[in-house]
Amino acid sequence: MYQREFDQRLKQALPKAVLLYGENEYLIDHYIDTYIKKTDAKESMLSLYHDEWHFEQAKNFLSQTSLFGGTNLLVVKHEKKIPKKELDVLVALANKNPDNYFIYGYAGAAKDAKSMQAAFTDKKGGVWVRFFEPNIRDGIAILQQKAQTIHLDIDHYALQHLMLVLNNNLALCANELNKLAILGTKVTGKDIDRLVYSTAPLATEQLLIDLFNKKPITEMITKLLEIGEDESKILRSTQFFVNQIFLFHAYIKLNGHVDSAAILGYKLPKHIEEQKAQLALRVKSAALLKICEHLLESELAMKKAPATQREVLLYSMLIKLQGYL
Repeated sequence: MYQREFDQRLKQALPKAVLLYGENEYLIDHYIDTYIKKTDAKESMLSLYHDEWHFEQAKNFLSQTSLFGGTNLLVVKHEKKIPKKELDVLVALANKNPDNYFIYGYAGAAKDAKSMQAAFTDKKGGVWVRFFEPNIRDGIAILQQKAQTIHLDIDHYALQHLMLVLNNNLALCANELNKLAILGTKVTGKDIDRLVYSTAPLATEQLLIDLFNKKPITEMITKLLEIGEDESKILRSTQFFVNQIFLFHAYIKLNGHVDSAAILGYKLPKHIEEQKAQLALRVKSAALLKICEHLLESELAMKKAPATQREVLLYSMLIKLQGYL
């Protein structure tokens, strides 16, 4: 089901077992907090996040009688899929005792969660809820509600600017609202520019990953320019990224494996190392050579061009680059 239907269910009663997943980490955390408050289980709950996950511990927790008549709330948040047979056991235990509840916030890719929905059917006493990345209008509505809750005076336009600066990341926006509330005054766009650190470097990295994966990129370029990212800076970031991909490509061809410490001089997190290795393996040596030549030509063209033409040059440079892949 989707958020609106789930909200209606919550008004009637709390489902005993819930799978939360999708492209909206903020709402996943929001509904986990909702369960904690409604069950008054902050002191008696068991939370198993990421590497803390242990099936036997989770099963034993829901199998025991609640101490002092409290609630047994099990909250699991994990980016890896939990086997269905283990989920079946936990869902059954959640429904066996009126004081038991099981919330599973799946932090992995939404497409991988579909196989786990079968463990959370109505027949088994569970529900699954899919969330989507919010558009600007929905995001602002959520943040307005958050601002009212923490008594922060901030208008619609400042919230819209905050979402642009933080690349539509609701979780980061909500954290920044908590910090801005400390000011005790009305918050404007100028306050956000002065106090909020932009996620533009992360957005640029995502743009380049999308570019190499041959995904649409024009919307992300527009977003970066809207939050004030400079065309020349995006070009330099592209050159740096392509250089890394070239180094990964050459090292893997020579050695048959990937080692970011040997390639870059420092160790990347495992998932980022694997991601760059996959991108490097996907591109051919001849294409990399053409891309490097294209970036050098683009740098010269951008340096010679008047400021009014640099935006158009950036779009054409990245689109043509993607054509080489």
